[in-house]
Amino acid sequence: MEIQLNGGTIAQKVDWAREHFEKPILITDVISEDEMIDIIGVTKGHGRKGVTSRWHTKKLPRKTHKGLRKVACIGAWHPARVSIFVARAGQKGFFHRTEINKKVYRIGKGVMQDGKMGAQNNAMTSADLTEKAITPMGGFKHYGIVNQDYVMLKGCVMGPRKRVITIRKSLLLQTKRAALEKIGLKFIDTSSKFGHGRFQTAAEKAAFLGPLKKDRKDREVKPKA
Repeated sequence: MEIQLNGGTIAQKVDWAREHFEKPILITDVISEDEMIDIIGVTKGHGRKGVTSRWHTKKLPRKTHKGLRKVACIGAWHPARVSIFVARAGQKGFFHRTEINKKVYRIGKGVMQDGKMGAQNNAMTSADLTEKAITPMGGFKHYGIVNQDYVMLKGCVMGPRKRVITIRKSLLLQTKRAALEKIGLKFIDTSSKFGHGRFQTAAEKAAFLGPLKKDRKDREVKPKA
């Protein structure tokens, strides 16, 4: 993956790159909290799709001949070609996209730091003093457990889980109140994402449910014959 270097002369860029060979660059060295950034990536691919799924055109009446998930008229007789503005079937998704003005809500320390235990309460806020990690109960769907440093953004991010995303500093001069305001998070939900999650931590779940049958079986000692 190639990263563009901006600022300074060509000689200064080369010197800076040589100084940072094989050295880690932390996310906090590039961006900070409450900052507006741009994200670049490839969207989620859906393969070849028809016009109804690809362009969300209106379905034709039920009794339409030869199908109803179509475009009824694709243009006039003349000019004798189909305009590029007419919805047609084709590739949906897996496109390179850039989304601008994403607010950075939090840059959290990882649970593991250099192979050792790090911040175990990186999802704690000033209003929620429960010591919990950012990973929800049961892990993130199709991802797992977050052990490294993480970045929390406002809004969505293109692509499926584990796809590489390029983060870029904003190219615009931010003047709006929403871009300049300081964010104070009150609560981060860490309940299970596999259903109707009720508990924020495993300790909270155990305190509510009490001893379970499987826990009693583990403590029981089988009598000797």
